[in-house]
Amino acid sequence: MRRPKEELGKLLREVGIIFTVEVAASVLGASRTDTAKILARWTKQGWLTRIRRGLYARVPIEAINTDQALEDAWITVPELFSPCYIGGWSAAEYWDLTEQIFRSICVLTTRSLVKKMIDVHNISFFLGKISTNLMFGTKTVWRNDRKIQISDPHKTIIDMLHNPQVGGGIHHVIDCIKEYLKSNHYDADLLISYAKQMKNGTVFKRLGYIAECLLGNSHKLTKLSHLHITKGYSYLDPEIKKANLVTRWHLFVPEGLRKII
Repeated sequence: MRRPKEELGKLLREVGIIFTVEVAASVLGASRTDTAKILARWTKQGWLTRIRRGLYARVPIEAINTDQALEDAWITVPELFSPCYIGGWSAAEYWDLTEQIFRSICVLTTRSLVKKMIDVHNISFFLGKISTNLMFGTKTVWRNDRKIQISDPHKTIIDMLHNPQVGGGIHHVIDCIKEYLKSNHYDADLLISYAKQMKNGTVFKRLGYIAECLLGNSHKLTKLSHLHITKGYSYLDPEIKKANLVTRWHLFVPEGLRKII
């Protein structure tokens, strides 16, 4: 029979940094109830930290206390919010589309949301709702021993145009687009392809208007966007209803934004 530390070592070798009670029970060959008691004891001893009910993580040796135990907050995302991916401003940070630092991690999930902002184990998450058919344009990145899904640079831009709130507001979205256009990521055809898949005409209106302001009305991205605008009117910034209509794009644009793009 293994000693407790040997059992813990076996568990961590097989499951990695973060795991559920069910997974631990399978590794330890114990019932869920007995496993929960074992994990609670190890947590009390400071070897593990409880992230939420039924979900635990390893405590790094260098951690000052279990409240600061997570080495990388991203590893919690699949367990907490799947089906999901890192997106919006967090993906923009990852792809070097912004230098702005956000306190919260932006996650797009298909789960029903009660609240957009939640805190788990002293980690702040901003949750954006996305439908299953819009779960495309992602890349897999490895964080420690975990696969994490993140929107690629093109989908990051399109998601932020679809919902500027996940981009930190339209001002920040515009800044990210500026960085995207001068980066090696830029691909007009792929951007338009992704926008089509969103089936949201407002995306084309916002994209086209911003492209026209930054690149001119004869630029490829501007022309392609204008081909796909829909009838009806939309807002460049859905948070600001006091705006002037730009007829060519069927878009209401706040005066202040027309001056800064």
